[in-house]
Amino acid sequence: MKKIEAIIQPFKLEEVKEALRAAGVDGITVSEVRGHGRQKGHTEVYRGQEYKVDFLPKVKLEIVTSSERAEDVVNTILKAARTGKIGDGKIFVSEIGEAIRIRSDERGDSAL
Repeated sequence: MKKIEAIIQPFKLEEVKEALRAAGVDGITVSEVRGHGRQKGHTEVYRGQEYKVDFLPKVKLEIVTSSERAEDVVNTILKAARTGKIGDGKIFVSEIGEAIRIRSDERGDSAL
């Protein structure tokens, strides 16, 4: 099993969600997060004062899927989230040792 974590632009959430649904992804966790990569934030002017905005709003998606489907899920996110501009985000893929469905005690891929 693989856990796919994707940090994307907030305005791309609906497009990515629809693409994942069309690809047959059932379970997804979405969190609103703040951070920066190479962008390092930006400055804004408010009432004549200049402020540095270090952490930009992003959306974090977490998906656990079978190892066989992981590459398809990653490619789906890549296509739907890409704008071609700085700040598009990152995707991280890691191994999951065990998954357990609390309701029924199912384990492994059947718990997904």
